[in-house]
Amino acid sequence: MGLRAEQSQRLVALCALGCLLLSYPLLALFNRPLLLAGVPLVYVYLFGAWALLIALMAWATRRGSPEAEPRNPEQSL
Repeated sequence: MGLRAEQSQRLVALCALGCLLLSYPLLALFNRPLLLAGVPLVYVYLFGAWALLIALMAWATRRGSPEAEPRNPEQSL
């Protein structure tokens, strides 16, 4: 099963978003001496961005992909 062009485009866009979210300028914004529930803000940002990217990749690969569902050969008769 190959990826459709639309899914490939979504994954490339998510890769670019991941590079942007994990680049130095944005990381520097969150590198402050601030604690959230005892955890440094930069760690909260890193794990939040990482979790967001995983969720978006799961959504992008499942959304509207009829090839992912197994076909019943008896229905094609």
